[in-house]
Amino acid sequence: MPTLADQSTTDVADLDVEVAVLPTGSTEQHGPALPLGMDHMAASAFARSTADRDDTLVLPTVPVGVSIHHRQFDGTLYVGEETFERYVRETLESLAEHGVRKAVIVNGHGGNAPALRRAARTLRDERTAFTPSWNWWDSVEALSADLFDEAGGHADAMESSLLWHIRDDLIQPELLEAAEAGASEGWGESVHGASLGFDTIDFSETGAVGKPTQADPEKGAELFDAARDELAALIDWLAERSLEECWPRAHV
Repeated sequence: MPTLADQSTTDVADLDVEVAVLPTGSTEQHGPALPLGMDHMAASAFARSTADRDDTLVLPTVPVGVSIHHRQFDGTLYVGEETFERYVRETLESLAEHGVRKAVIVNGHGGNAPALRRAARTLRDERTAFTPSWNWWDSVEALSADLFDEAGGHADAMESSLLWHIRDDLIQPELLEAAEAGASEGWGESVHGASLGFDTIDFSETGAVGKPTQADPEKGAELFDAARDELAALIDWLAERSLEECWPRAHV
């Protein structure tokens, strides 16, 4: 089924949609080798992979997210958690007014996750809509561990490989070595048990975290195919689930 933005209002009225798909991401630094749009491009690509289904409708991508921790790197855009949460929640509330009350939020940026969780809880508690969020990297965690030798976290081998697969015109492989030279091995910084890495620049000179030189487009294809299948299975599960099964359970 084509995306919502491609339809006329009368076309949409005739659709029989079980599950909407809302891609969310960010526009933020991903080191010297990857584009600023990495996260929303990934979310859009996974969302588009569902467009051939008759029971889904792909919504427009939300391209700016909760990225204040990347603010020192040029080009990064961000909004506050409350702004992002409210925007996503109200977008899905507007969709629910037209009868589509189940959705999967396809998320491409880890910084969005807490706000998306809160938005989904509010929509569920108010019995407006059931909208679980799906982080693509969580769905392929085991595969990524097999493919790469890194703790990872940002502009790493996993992200670089995925981008290399979906947008090979935008990756700069010759800069992966430079990205890794100033990268940290893992996300954040801890001193005597206290987390002090508030901003990415506190622990990464290039903005990358992990070992991007391990990136490979064929591994990116493996990651994409595996995550795409997981997303399809999630939509199948949600499409078959009644709204009554989605709402909070009563006290026992």
